[in-house]
Amino acid sequence: MDATDCAGQLLSTIPLVMRTIKIRMRGNRPANLSVPQFRVLAYLRRHEGASLSDAAEHVGLTLPTVSRLVDGLVKHGSVERETSSEDRRRVTLKLSKAGRSLLDNASRETRARLAEMLETLPEEKQAEIAGAMESLRQVFSPHPESPG
Repeated sequence: MDATDCAGQLLSTIPLVMRTIKIRMRGNRPANLSVPQFRVLAYLRRHEGASLSDAAEHVGLTLPTVSRLVDGLVKHGSVERETSSEDRRRVTLKLSKAGRSLLDNASRETRARLAEMLETLPEEKQAEIAGAMESLRQVFSPHPESPG
């Protein structure tokens, strides 16, 4: 298999994985987060003080869409907006304590549901997948030293 074949496998497999994650997250009623909301919360955990533009770029959605998404997260007490101490025109975002708890719960529940599915595979295959995921993280991470 060459890189083109590998890329084809990625293009056909990743949508299936993302669809399953979306379904599992929808089934996670206590958190009740969409995948974009989850991604914004996870981004803000790693990049406290990020701007709305930073979050939109990370999630890959338009600024108005992420603005509405963040408005909802602020309304529910998961995200806090603050005026930057360095530039009063810049608004920064950070997770609230409730947001951290929500993200932790959603991560734990979604991970458990995915683990149930992966348990159907032999341990050797699970190890192969884990190794492949680490390789993908290294290839696609903008900062190889950061854990995604």
